[in-house]
Amino acid sequence: MNSQTEKNKNTIILILLFIGVLMGALDISIVGPAIPSIEKTIRIEPRLLGWIFSIYVLFQLSGIPLFAKLSDRFGRRNIYILSVSIFAVGSLIVAASHDFTILLVGRSIQGVGASGIFPVASAVIGDVIPPEKRGSALGMISAVFGLAFIIGPILAGTLLAFFEWNVLFLINIPVAIVLIIGSIRILPSQRIESGKKLDLAGIIILGVLLTCFALGVNNIETGTFVESLLSYSVLPYFSASLILLVLFLYIEKKAQSPIVKLSMFYSKQINLVGLIAIGTGLFQSSIIFIPDFAVNLYGVNSSKASFMLLPVVLALAIGSPIAGKMLDKVGSRIIIITGLLCSAISIFSLSLTDTNIIHFYLTGVILGFGTAMLMGPPLRYIMLNEVPPRDRALTQGILTVFISIGQILGSAVIGEMVATGSTMIKGYQAAFFSLSFVMLLMTAFAFFLKNRQAELETIRSR
Repeated sequence: MNSQTEKNKNTIILILLFIGVLMGALDISIVGPAIPSIEKTIRIEPRLLGWIFSIYVLFQLSGIPLFAKLSDRFGRRNIYILSVSIFAVGSLIVAASHDFTILLVGRSIQGVGASGIFPVASAVIGDVIPPEKRGSALGMISAVFGLAFIIGPILAGTLLAFFEWNVLFLINIPVAIVLIIGSIRILPSQRIESGKKLDLAGIIILGVLLTCFALGVNNIETGTFVESLLSYSVLPYFSASLILLVLFLYIEKKAQSPIVKLSMFYSKQINLVGLIAIGTGLFQSSIIFIPDFAVNLYGVNSSKASFMLLPVVLALAIGSPIAGKMLDKVGSRIIIITGLLCSAISIFSLSLTDTNIIHFYLTGVILGFGTAMLMGPPLRYIMLNEVPPRDRALTQGILTVFISIGQILGSAVIGEMVATGSTMIKGYQAAFFSLSFVMLLMTAFAFFLKNRQAELETIRSR
């Protein structure tokens, strides 16, 4: 195969991965505008509406270790096709549902399918894209999430003007069919790891552990935080998480082919990335609260407040590919430090925001670029470089888990600070101020990452 043919093939592979990740990301951003329409056809108690989002994220988080490991064992193509197929089945169930329970079942299945799409896509990039171009490719895939937040509400609003809400999920079916056919024809199919017994016990325990942790966090009542931690709806889940963690570590030490290779955490580089990933998740969770902050600060309605995030999203969509291109030239450490500094500055600036709308928008631009630098390319780039090919999907999954843990914790902590503030605005400002110091601490840790020369030596050794 000549270089031009290989380049064309890699381009098609990236398009397939891009569309798959976009499909999964859109099904988070399009649900919000659809909720009023869903309520018209399905009777849902207002306090249960959040589960339409939460159950998707929960099952996505729980399924990541399983699909990451399966892709290392049975091949990227097979597991990518399986993930897309499961996602399509879940979409069909959601679209056909006329009962809240069935709707949640469909969203759960969607989450399971989505849990395999992004880590496998990142691992394929590590397998087929040359190291010198890997950062740009990861930047393009990471930009999908910014793109999804831009076009998701617009797409949903346009379709809902002419069709019922079910169409938002039915459109996933033809997209999935195209992805499956394209994947069969062009994605690599070789097995990275085989011949060893699958660590089924580890997969199940880790999935249950993450589920218990997520349920415990989601059940916390922010108005009575301390009392809630000791309540029957929270404490049992956290206790179970701790017990399962001890059991999981024991099993992984004994497993012939562990779902998580504990030896990976002997690497200072991977430990630093895991810590920074949790901090990144904490920061990303703050973006969820910015529209409500704007509603309270400027007295606008929720629809206008969402559009006030447009500078953040545009900067994110533009910044992700730029971060990827810079990554190939200057290395991950500089990009991560820059992203963490932008994040710290922007979130500190938010804590000082007054009614000056220009200040708010400029802060949003810095926040968007900071998120772009951290959202995917540099952290995933390091993980791809630090492990052999057979562990690439696994480490991408682990990274996603770390970020998700940060997001879950961030949402709970910020919600608690807002609830206990003298006013909601004061509560948000205190939360943003505190978070800015966390991001500065993450910046200090980032200086211990490998420089570009050491990074290139690691790449050559793989």
